[in-house]
Amino acid sequence: MLLAGYGRLVGTAIGQAAAQAWPPFVLVAGLLLIGAIVENDVLFAALGTRIERIGGGPVVLLATLLGLEAIVTAVLNLDTAVVFLTPIIIHAARQRDCDERPFLYGALFMANGASLLLPGSNLTNLIVLAHEPLSGARFARSMVIPWLVVIILTIGFMALAYRLRHEGGTPEPLPPLNIGLGAAATAAATVLMLALHNPALPVLGVGLAAIAVRRLRPNIGVHVLAGLFVLAVFFGTLARRWDGPASLVRHLGGIGVAALGAASSVALNNLPAATLLAAKRPPHPLPLLIGLNLGPNLLFTGSLSAYLWYKAARATGAQPSLKQSFVLGLFLVPLTMLGALGALALVDPSAL
Repeated sequence: MLLAGYGRLVGTAIGQAAAQAWPPFVLVAGLLLIGAIVENDVLFAALGTRIERIGGGPVVLLATLLGLEAIVTAVLNLDTAVVFLTPIIIHAARQRDCDERPFLYGALFMANGASLLLPGSNLTNLIVLAHEPLSGARFARSMVIPWLVVIILTIGFMALAYRLRHEGGTPEPLPPLNIGLGAAATAAATVLMLALHNPALPVLGVGLAAIAVRRLRPNIGVHVLAGLFVLAVFFGTLARRWDGPASLVRHLGGIGVAALGAASSVALNNLPAATLLAAKRPPHPLPLLIGLNLGPNLLFTGSLSAYLWYKAARATGAQPSLKQSFVLGLFLVPLTMLGALGALALVDPSAL
């Protein structure tokens, strides 16, 4: 009887952890399918070329593109941003004959960094805030200044790290803007993500329908998604049966919680880390999110968005270096975390 009762408790914990974890992974699978259709339509290259024609030097181009990515990340979430915008950013840099490295790595760093503004900007936000009475508007009021600080620091850091200068370049004819199946699937996914509380299954349905119509067989790395999902459920279950993580979070101040979130995201990936550290209500949710969202810029293992970015970049012919990303992250992560925590202390001192 005792063993059966314990089994039921564990089963309940597994069910709760799985219910908390499955939507991010199903949503990402759908977005990857849609991204493959958009790339097949050559829509990324066409959009990148048109953005490049805006004018200004390479720093202006970098700021424009990363600023656009920050907005898309905030409104639609970081996974959408890296899938749809990484190719656009790279194509635009190539059209201007710029050093594409700050654009390439900036696309990854901005997606993670700009995911602090709204609950839906990062699925870790939804996991951590599940226990909070915070409305989206109140969350945004607390995080808008940290969000802006992170955006400015990221753009400035990437521009300085590579000392961008004007390269000139030879304008090429504008490729046709193919508003077809890829654009329609993107619009449908956008509407679903804005309108529905949990758009995961509808977005996956759009992606599956689109690849069936186009008869594509894209490789979306199901084994990676499945592995991360198993990890998320495991750590979510562990945190529901063991009070150690919750006790540690309760005894740390805001800065300590942010550091713990960053370290945990690198060690476990930020989605499993969020289920581990926020299975119970954390006392400092906003600093925890700063760590969980910015910490992944330190190492490729930190977020699912890094995997999506890598696949999207490779699809354009780019050769992203995980070593180079890590070296940049060593400087950028402490800079943005200190900036975000400092801004949060000014806006909402009680959060720390």
